[in-house]
Amino acid sequence: MQIYKVGGAVRDRLLGREAIENDWVVVGATAEEMLELGYRPVGADFPVFLHPQSGEEYALARTERKSGRGYGGFTFYASPDVTLEQDLIRRDLTVNAMAEDDHGNLIDPYGGQKDLAARVLRHVSPAFAEDPLRVLRVARFAARYAPLGFTVAEETLVLMRQIAESGELDALTPERSWKEVSRALMEPRPDVFIQVLRDCGALAAWLPEVDRLFGVPQPEKHHPEVDSGIHVLAVLRQCAEHQQPLTVRWASLLHDLGKGLTPEEEWPQHIAHEKRGLKLIKAVNERCKVPRDCQELALLVGEYHTHAHRALELRPTTLLELLQSFDVYRRPQRFEEFVAASEMDARGRTGLERRDYPQAAYLLGAVAVARAVTVQPLLEKGLKGAELGEALKGERLKALKAYKEGCGKA
Repeated sequence: MQIYKVGGAVRDRLLGREAIENDWVVVGATAEEMLELGYRPVGADFPVFLHPQSGEEYALARTERKSGRGYGGFTFYASPDVTLEQDLIRRDLTVNAMAEDDHGNLIDPYGGQKDLAARVLRHVSPAFAEDPLRVLRVARFAARYAPLGFTVAEETLVLMRQIAESGELDALTPERSWKEVSRALMEPRPDVFIQVLRDCGALAAWLPEVDRLFGVPQPEKHHPEVDSGIHVLAVLRQCAEHQQPLTVRWASLLHDLGKGLTPEEEWPQHIAHEKRGLKLIKAVNERCKVPRDCQELALLVGEYHTHAHRALELRPTTLLELLQSFDVYRRPQRFEEFVAASEMDARGRTGLERRDYPQAAYLLGAVAVARAVTVQPLLEKGLKGAELGEALKGERLKALKAYKEGCGKA
């Protein structure tokens, strides 16, 4: 039995980065031997075990063969006669197909170290094209390592394009896709994730609603970058720079989908794109089985982000309606995330990335004012039911009017 550290831990050590977790491959052993040594089995499809002390994953060396569609369409062969090189060649990228023995010696049969030095993400073998999930995975790695200068090899993009054109992406379960997408959006350059998917045709296959934005112009006065798709990439980049949570990043990706429905004769104007985009945002959310908090924020940002941009001009009644749409009295955090997404939208414009966004402080101040109105004095007057609700709404409106006047004088 020989044990090797493999994959990401080896790659990140060579890059001088801290490894998040260690993965191990065991050569020359059987599942029975692993159980005798106290390892706990966890793999349903192939033999993977947890170390009895560290809890880290140890997988028996294996080969695999395509047997069906999608991420799970493989049969695996794990046996003591499978070599380390046979195990490594089934991996996605050369930089992930390296191993270390227990003395720290590097085993690199497929040129991973050379590609690390060249800052290239390159597939290990033609078998790469058998797993559609690798399209999303490679784009995610590109988003992670773009700050280090990594790019995807042209021949790997060709294989990714073949997968996208084959329709194999449709075989991925929404749950598995979302796991990759949610991780990619939280990488240092989520915009690169979307760009790589577009470069290989996968964005049109997976998220056609976003792909459709590229080439759609906006008024240059407000959007110096002009192109709606380029704008979305810039907004995502701002999200990463400002370390926004996943909810804000997902909402930022979808906020302008309505612009893809604007008739060409109306370009570059996109009147009512906020309302038009809601059905598309809802469709994407449902198709991708997105978590509820991400779904809700995406719909709210899509509908109301231009309200945020015009916050200083809104009448108190409109401002109150906006706050009530977000249920700020019970869920203030959701409104804070809406404000953050709106600010990222405003900053995601060429040359305007550092411009102040006073609307953020104004909106958050309005929330504080509205939430400060208490119901107790109204209860003491004997009000209840609908009458109480209307009176409370009136008091909040009065407070917002005073707030707006105070801000105007300031």
